Amino acid sequence: MSYGADLNFNYFAPTRVVFGVGSVSELPFEVGQLGRKAVLVTDEGLISAGMVDPVAKMLGAALAGIYTDIPQDSSMAVVDRAADYALSLGADVVVSLGGGSVMDTAKGMCLVMKEGGSLRDFQGMQMLTRSQTPHITIPTTAGTGSEVTSAAVVMDREQGQKILIYEYFITPQVAILDPKLTEKLPPGLTASTGMDALSHAVECYLSLQRNPISDSAALHAVRLITRFLPAAVDNGRDLAARGQMQLAALLAGWAFSNALLGLTHALAHALGAVCGLAHGLGNGILLPQVMRYNLEEVPGLLADIAAAMEGAPRGLEGREAGEAAVSGMEDFLKRIGHPTRLRDVGIEEGALRACADLALSDGSIIYNPRMVADAEEVLTVLKRAY
Repeated sequence: MSYGADLNFNYFAPTRVVFGVGSVSELPFEVGQLGRKAVLVTDEGLISAGMVDPVAKMLGAALAGIYTDIPQDSSMAVVDRAADYALSLGADVVVSLGGGSVMDTAKGMCLVMKEGGSLRDFQGMQMLTRSQTPHITIPTTAGTGSEVTSAAVVMDREQGQKILIYEYFITPQVAILDPKLTEKLPPGLTASTGMDALSHAVECYLSLQRNPISDSAALHAVRLITRFLPAAVDNGRDLAARGQMQLAALLAGWAFSNALLGLTHALAHALGAVCGLAHGLGNGILLPQVMRYNLEEVPGLLADIAAAMEGAPRGLEGREAGEAAVSGMEDFLKRIGHPTRLRDVGIEEGALRACADLALSDGSIIYNPRMVADAEEVLTVLKRAY
């Protein structure tokens, strides 16, 4: 879709990317470029999988310590404890090895290590005025894009909702993408994290904040994911497919970090806070229904999504093409074995009202292309996904 003469935007993508099989071996050099002592942030699951010890040994004397007490949905209290731990060791670089929760925890740590206090003091957007503690990300999933974004989402357990911290100064300095590190991700998690990336790409392409640069990254991410995610699900050792999925997640992360998101993420955040639903699962299930909700507002943009999706019908125009994007997304979920209904992942129908109410206060909803007027509209979308 074309833009008018009034187009204006900022695009921020400062992270240096180191990509390729075996690229994790570059970590000691990258740490040395940014500081002297690194704290390695990861989780117990990766320790059990034997993925942490080789990285720790690689760092050698530059390793200050390892912090692993990070749950699926990190919280402000977790961030504060981890920052205190890192400071007690004299660490001046943070290395995060893991998925979105680990990387978002590390982003919060970098802030608290530099500014002091608690992460709770920095709720909001663009409050910082200086660079934070250097951060190197090593993603072990291909989904969140957090390795290159300016956003961190953490749980505020006192308020009972997920909080978005959006700051240019928490964007990681370096992202190391080694496809070998995603090789052991099981099919179900490969599918759900991949759908997380696809939801980023689609939502930022439809966002009110979209721009030509984010558009190009988002559409190419859609192409890569619809081509390579099925292969990664079917054969986890397909390192070519794994690598392309890492690049797709990164592209979608760069795109949404600048163009922002929409109703799908507002709902997924609410389901995570109220019901404990994993973020990627929620995004995957909700995405087709939110696309359907937005159809009347942006049929042309959804037609572009349909064209980018491998296997979508060709030659359609207008609303028919937009509808093809919705049905194509539903078919894609089935193709990769992803759940298609909230009831399939244990969500109780009685919880939908609370999720609808909570979603209205989520910052992502502001950028949805169709204005969300009240909780009843949100509830309707949730019921269609149920």
